[in-house]
Amino acid sequence: MPSPRPASTAPSLAPAAAAATLFAPMKLAIADDHVVTLHYRLTLDDGSIADQSFGGDPLVYLHGHRNIVPGLERQLIGRLPGDKLEAVVPAAEGYGEYDPTNEQTVPRNAFPPEVELKVGMSFQTRARNGQTIPVWIRAVAGDQITVSANHPMSGQRLNFQVEVLEVRRATAEEKKHGHVHGPGGHHH
Repeated sequence: MPSPRPASTAPSLAPAAAAATLFAPMKLAIADDHVVTLHYRLTLDDGSIADQSFGGDPLVYLHGHRNIVPGLERQLIGRLPGDKLEAVVPAAEGYGEYDPTNEQTVPRNAFPPEVELKVGMSFQTRARNGQTIPVWIRAVAGDQITVSANHPMSGQRLNFQVEVLEVRRATAEEKKHGHVHGPGGHHH
């Protein structure tokens, strides 16, 4: 029968490692009223890249305040810094379905005369109730300009590749204003 081994007299690192694990800061998960910093790439179904932040400054936004498309915001809930994901957002949860009744043809003199009008340009206009709404130029045909209140990506499925970089709690002022302040955000 083998004899029992003597206990080691060398100090154990296990308690120190356990304490470090117990007191390591927990990563904050994405939830409403949290400031999220992430990189993203948005592609359309034809494979074209519509927008991206990789290789540049990351996107910083206040979660739960309608600062990004609803379908992506919903899929980010619970994600942690370091998470990478692919999110497919249907048109209805992105920029909405395309509505042909949101198009109108207007005369050229409805625009500032010094501006060279091009398809894709956006302008602000006022509805009859005084609300400001964005419109995009869809076509230029001589003196007739077709504008649309549909976002240029309305009616399209959005394909996101996302890497979550950082999550922090929003300040009271950020929550009150509905957007991020400071680096990557709005400055008053």
